[in-house]
Amino acid sequence: MTDPIYIFGHKNPDADAICSALAYEAYKHAIGQTQYVAARCGNSNARIDAILERFQTPLPRFIGDVTPRLGNIMQTEALTVTRQSTCAEALELIDKYDVRALPVVDENGHIEGLVSIFQLGEFFIPKPREPRSMRRVHTSVKSIIDSLNATVLHSDHQDDLEELYVRIGAMDIRSFGSHHKENGLPSDRSIIIVGDRWDIQERCLQLGVRLLVITGALEVDEDVIARAKERNVSLIVSPYDSATTSWIIRTATHIDGLIDPEVSCFSAEDRISSVKRRIANNNDPLYLVVNDHKQLIGVFSKSDILRPSHTKIALVDHNELGQAVNGAGEVQITEILDHHRLGNIPTEQPILFINRPVGSTCSIVADMFRAQSLTPAPNIAGILMAGIISDTLLLNSPTTTPLEGELLDWLAPIAGIDPKALADLIFTAGSVVINSEPEQVISSDCKIYSEGELRFSVSQIEELGFDNFWKNEDALDNALEAYRAKEELYFSFLLVTDINTQDSLLVVAGNEELKAAINYPQRGQSNIYELKSIVSRKKQLIPYISSLLKTMGVV
Repeated sequence: MTDPIYIFGHKNPDADAICSALAYEAYKHAIGQTQYVAARCGNSNARIDAILERFQTPLPRFIGDVTPRLGNIMQTEALTVTRQSTCAEALELIDKYDVRALPVVDENGHIEGLVSIFQLGEFFIPKPREPRSMRRVHTSVKSIIDSLNATVLHSDHQDDLEELYVRIGAMDIRSFGSHHKENGLPSDRSIIIVGDRWDIQERCLQLGVRLLVITGALEVDEDVIARAKERNVSLIVSPYDSATTSWIIRTATHIDGLIDPEVSCFSAEDRISSVKRRIANNNDPLYLVVNDHKQLIGVFSKSDILRPSHTKIALVDHNELGQAVNGAGEVQITEILDHHRLGNIPTEQPILFINRPVGSTCSIVADMFRAQSLTPAPNIAGILMAGIISDTLLLNSPTTTPLEGELLDWLAPIAGIDPKALADLIFTAGSVVINSEPEQVISSDCKIYSEGELRFSVSQIEELGFDNFWKNEDALDNALEAYRAKEELYFSFLLVTDINTQDSLLVVAGNEELKAAINYPQRGQSNIYELKSIVSRKKQLIPYISSLLKTMGVV
């Protein structure tokens, strides 16, 4: 199944952001690109809810953050071993699946350490100066039997984990016993590998070695078997030659003594950007992802974390990272549809970027339907109308172009609703000021902008008259200042627009220098300014702010 590509409007979405995301999903599906899914990164409001209820369309799913995290890239089907696993088992997994390390877990999946190809290699590399260590194996008779696929003639305590020493009985019988003692190898901890040397076999039985291994699938005398049982010497037959048998027995060593307990563990919620910094100077072959109980849930390597993020998103009604869903700058942006000023989103490769000076993003999407001779479903046609009407204040905003009128005429019969009737539904859906807490009023349709090093925000609400605003003036003023301080902004504006008169009030949270530079009429000594015939944040207020900041010399 193809991974979804989520279509996001800006944070604190308005009607155009939500409607254009839903409509663009419908357009993409109509042209066969069904992996596109509408989403939102902010809360709804009364106006949006009224629109979607009218056209019986659910709100897009909420995704507040797309920041790549380890949970997105980790391999969940991790190969593991336990302390009881043998080197042979570990090497088989490493070879079969071409990995460099294996997590070691207990029976409940808790992490106990890591065993790598490097540790295993060090164990098997010959060390001529340490002959005793080259002979040592930490294993059980059963593990040796399993590794060799040996025939068992007699075994005793085969499940006991022991430290044993391997020797090949290739020397003359006269020196066999003395050499054994000179090397300090106790008989009851010795594994002797021998072919059809009856004399060596007999000497091993006399010495009472722990395990006697007959190689080459050779037959063993019944007398030897009986003597082994009598002396309680474990006796098995290997299908391999002596050299191969010796090496395989060494691989039967349990990995317990090779485990590195110092391992790097992470959470699935850790940000990839943060993890990159943490492991920049590490050369661990594998990194582990655990849950709150230290149980293994995934693994990753440096190569995994350096690959580009698989998450893909499309943006509508904005093109600035400050307004985009959290983490947008760390994932693949496939395309952008917008009608605002150009922002600062860099991409690693060319993308589809449609930016048109029209009244709404829904205008762009509706025109794409029309250009492809596609008829949107009635609910999508209504949603497109709602986005256009909301952003252009029913064609009264200075951002309106002739295209909006054409599109409303085209969409209205499909949606089965008159534009004026839809406008009445939208703008009487309820006062944002009355139906929301002051903090929600500020954030309901708020965008953060950057000018040089400065960051500022502009919120906008539309009301039928200013009465509700004046009743809540102080609370909104305090909420605006609190938002500015929280986001560490140079200033924050709240534009309150009267849909009836097409005038606005501007509430300012900022320093005195900024307030003094604003050349609109001020309401007494307050921080509220009267903006006659100003209704568009995008086309009227933002250009004014840019000019204001340059005049002040702060950008």
